[in-house]
Amino acid sequence: MKPVIVLLISMAGTLTRAQYYYQGLMDYLENRMLAIEDRMELWHEQSHRYHTELQDFQKLAAEIIDGLGNEHGTLLNDLQGAAVRVDRVEREMDYLETQTSPRACVNKADKVVEQGAWSLGERRGEEEEEEVDWEEVHSRVSDCVDIISSIRSVKILKRVGSPKGMWVRDPRSSKVYVFNGTAGDDIYQFNSVLDFSSSPGVNHSRLIRLPSLWSGPGSAVYNGYLYYIKQEADTEVQVVKYDLLSGSVTDTAMLPVDSHAPVYTLNPETIADLAADDEGLWLLYASSESEPNINLAQMDPATLDIEQMWDTRCPRENAEAAFIVCGTVYVVYNTRQASRSRVQCVFDVNDMVISEEAPLFYFPRRYGAHASLKYNAEEKQLYAWDDGYQIIYRLTMKRKLLV
Repeated sequence: MKPVIVLLISMAGTLTRAQYYYQGLMDYLENRMLAIEDRMELWHEQSHRYHTELQDFQKLAAEIIDGLGNEHGTLLNDLQGAAVRVDRVEREMDYLETQTSPRACVNKADKVVEQGAWSLGERRGEEEEEEVDWEEVHSRVSDCVDIISSIRSVKILKRVGSPKGMWVRDPRSSKVYVFNGTAGDDIYQFNSVLDFSSSPGVNHSRLIRLPSLWSGPGSAVYNGYLYYIKQEADTEVQVVKYDLLSGSVTDTAMLPVDSHAPVYTLNPETIADLAADDEGLWLLYASSESEPNINLAQMDPATLDIEQMWDTRCPRENAEAAFIVCGTVYVVYNTRQASRSRVQCVFDVNDMVISEEAPLFYFPRRYGAHASLKYNAEEKQLYAWDDGYQIIYRLTMKRKLLV
């Protein structure tokens, strides 16, 4: 019996110790749970505060964005208004420029012509009539004595091809030829300007494959022949005469250049520029890299022989293109960041107009800068390529001696 009692007493002690241990464990767990609950409550409060602050920030950001949107709208309206005013000012400048007539270089012989000295019979009774060197007058006055008075109108025909290129109309056949890009061995022929303007892209055109690459937008079409620049690496620059009717090369000639220097620094692809007007075929070029001015040569369209050469005294720097009207070279200048093209230098082979006395006139601002300008003597129009747009400038002309 005694052992049983001892066992019971021992078990009772063990249970008491276990109960005490488990009670302590429960107290510990309860304290930990309370601590976790306190932390969760703290986290909840902080999360609520962060959420509130985030909502306040979103509201503030939305107000700032709305304010910026309103300011952007106001600024956009101001810029649009400024653009309208600038465009109005440019149109007024264009109008004023059209009212300013170019002045010719007047010398003794020119004054005699302006005063009507051609009709000597009316003045035979005047004993003090001034002697005139008529041989000099006739040698300097050619059949073509027109000078540009103003740009009468602008017609944007279409946009096709690369930013740089050339298009021209043959006065003899009225066919239009399109040179897309700055080099290639093919050109596109259209029957008329109307066919070109109404066709999508270069569709409905006749593709002409040339026997060699043309280089630069400096070609010319004259009396049924295509004259283009042929430039290959480590070879001399050539002018090629191509019969558009028979499709064959009839002649070639070397250019009087020492290097492949561009004639216009703003269009470095134009190594030489061929032009045709009432007086024949012309070549604009730079004789070397060190040559600061544009050189001019008159060529025989039949043999490609150079008949005469001039230093135009028009700088190559910042020149983008040039064209020739009645033996007068008009050099068009611009800036590296394309702005309004302007004729800033004029050279006349007959010395009837000099650059210092010729007026500065601007082209209406359109898109970028001219890659080429080709004059059509029959229509008195310029065919321009401006950033991929084909543009026609109609010109108002005056007689050189009466300007």
